[in-house]
Amino acid sequence: MKHTHKLEGMTCNNCKASVEKYLNDLEHITNVSANLEKGEVEVTMDKPIATNVLQKALPEKYQLSEKNEESVFTSANTSTMPLAEDKTKLEQLKPLLLIIFYLTAASALLHYKDWSWNEFMLDFMGLFYIVFGFFKMLDLKGFPDSFRMYDPLAKRLPIYGWAYPFIETALGLMFLMRFEVGIALISTLFVLGITSIGVTQTLIDKKSIRCACLGTALKLPMTEATLIENTVMIAMALLMLIN
Repeated sequence: MKHTHKLEGMTCNNCKASVEKYLNDLEHITNVSANLEKGEVEVTMDKPIATNVLQKALPEKYQLSEKNEESVFTSANTSTMPLAEDKTKLEQLKPLLLIIFYLTAASALLHYKDWSWNEFMLDFMGLFYIVFGFFKMLDLKGFPDSFRMYDPLAKRLPIYGWAYPFIETALGLMFLMRFEVGIALISTLFVLGITSIGVTQTLIDKKSIRCACLGTALKLPMTEATLIENTVMIAMALLMLIN
């Protein structure tokens, strides 16, 4: 019996070897062949194994989903269990949208008695970086692999992916403390500009990958929402630089 699964998070030959090793260690697995280019893994087994069992055998950064099945068995037991229930795009993005809502509300409430657009934007950007940096810090080992799936600089310079959560945290503190705001604004244009290029290319190519904007703790799909949030931050940075 052969099952072909889609596999997210496999970015190099070391990942390929690790996936094959972890799955081969499972009982009733007779052969595992991972395809790095296609982002797939073919599993041959002598007894039906549910998809969630295969998923549990892999490190958290890898996400397995069913693609197709070739089986000589006709028993009802051959069906595989889905990794997660199908969700609409809005349901998948709910955590991200809630975070953006709370950041906006908090930034507005800080200045509702003495309103200033510039002060609002500085606090929003500062809180944005701090919160998003926090989620990336939850899995410092797994984040770089997910991030370089679409960020052009992280693909060419792996250390940038490792440093990115710390860069976000530093920029957040600079905005909140009003320290070297000009440098922070220029850095925002550079950092989010590069990421936006990668996100745009991913959307154009219609690749189905995980968005690493909230690290790997929350499994968010790459959608237009990621591009919109980056665009809003870039627009704020440009407005403040112009002013």
